[in-house]
Amino acid sequence: MPPPGPSWQITADFPDRLTMTDALSQFLDTHDWILADGATGTNLFNMGLQSGDAPEFWNVDKPENVHKLYKGSVDAGSDLFLTNTFGGNASRLKLHDGEKRVHELNRVGAEIGREVADASGRKIIVAGSMGPTGEIMEPLGTLTFEGAVEMFHEQAEGLRDGGADVLWVETISAPEEFKAAARAAELANMPWCGTMSFDTAGRTMMGLTSAGLVDLVAKLPVKPVAFGANCGVGASDLLRTVLGFAAQGPEQPVIAKGNAGIPKYVEGHIHYDGTPDLMADYARLARDAGARVIGGCCGTTPAHLEKMRAALESHVPGNLPTLEEIASKLGGFSSANDGTEADQEPKRTRRRRRS
Repeated sequence: MPPPGPSWQITADFPDRLTMTDALSQFLDTHDWILADGATGTNLFNMGLQSGDAPEFWNVDKPENVHKLYKGSVDAGSDLFLTNTFGGNASRLKLHDGEKRVHELNRVGAEIGREVADASGRKIIVAGSMGPTGEIMEPLGTLTFEGAVEMFHEQAEGLRDGGADVLWVETISAPEEFKAAARAAELANMPWCGTMSFDTAGRTMMGLTSAGLVDLVAKLPVKPVAFGANCGVGASDLLRTVLGFAAQGPEQPVIAKGNAGIPKYVEGHIHYDGTPDLMADYARLARDAGARVIGGCCGTTPAHLEKMRAALESHVPGNLPTLEEIASKLGGFSSANDGTEADQEPKRTRRRRRS
C-alpha cells in the first residue's frame, strides 16, 4: 500500500512503480513565492535540547516538542517546513549508537510533520530534511559514491514512508555528495530540492561557487524541483550567492534560506543577532534577487517568520538589489567577493550591526 499523505499514482510507462505527484511544483505553479520555515536546532535548543544530543531521537522520545517545532512555523505563516531529520543518516546516527534506527527516526519525523500539515487547514509542504553524511568523499576521504547513495537512500525511504512531500537535501559542500543525494531521491522515487552552504569566501567548503552549483544542477539526470543556498555566514553573504545564481539564468526556482544574522557566543550559548525586522528586509531582498522559496536557517524563530511573512505579502517587487543595498540593510559581507570573480576584487564593505 502507498504511504498516506502525498498523492501516489501508477504510471503507464512503469506500471510497477509508484510515482508521487509533486506537491511542491504544484504550489510553485500557483504562487509567486513560498515562505519556508526557520531553524530546527535553535528552536529545539530553546525547548531544552542539549548540545551533543541527537535531535532526531526526539521524534520518538519527545514527539510533542517536535510537533510544537513544526506547528510554530506553520502558525507563523510558513508554507513549507523541514522535518527534524537533518542528521538522520547512518553515519551521523552511529555517533549516538542509532545507526540501526535510520528508517524509524526519519519515518516518525515525517509522520509528525504530516499530522501537523494535514491539521493546518491549508496547503503545507512537508520537506524531509537530509543533511550531509559528515564524512569526506573519495578521493580526499574514504566515503565512496555508492556508500553515500546507500545512506541517503535509506533515509529517503523512511521520509517517504512517513508521508513527506519532498526530500530536502541541505547544507551540502561537496558536489559528489550532492549528486549522491540526487541519485538516492531517484531510487526512492521522490521529488527533491537541494541547497549547499557557501561559507568560505563565497564558496562551499569544497570550493564550489554559485555558478558551479547552477552548472551542476543543469547536468543532473534527475533535476531538483528547486535549488539554492542555506546557512553559510550571514544573510548578506547568502543573498550575494543568490544573485550569483540569478546571473546564470537557471531553469529551476531558487531557494534562499539564510541565517538570522551572525552567531555570537553569549553566556555559554550561541546567539544570532539578526532581528525580526532585519529578516523582513532579507525576505524582501531575497525575492527581488530572484528567490522564490524563502526561509531562514540558524537563529530564525517563529517571531522572525511572522515578520518575513508580512514583509513578503506587502512587498511590491523591485529590481535586482545591488551589493551596496544589501550591505546597507543587512550588514557587510564577510569576504571581498563571492568566489566567482576572475579579474576583479570588489570593494570590501564593513559589517554594520542593526539594533
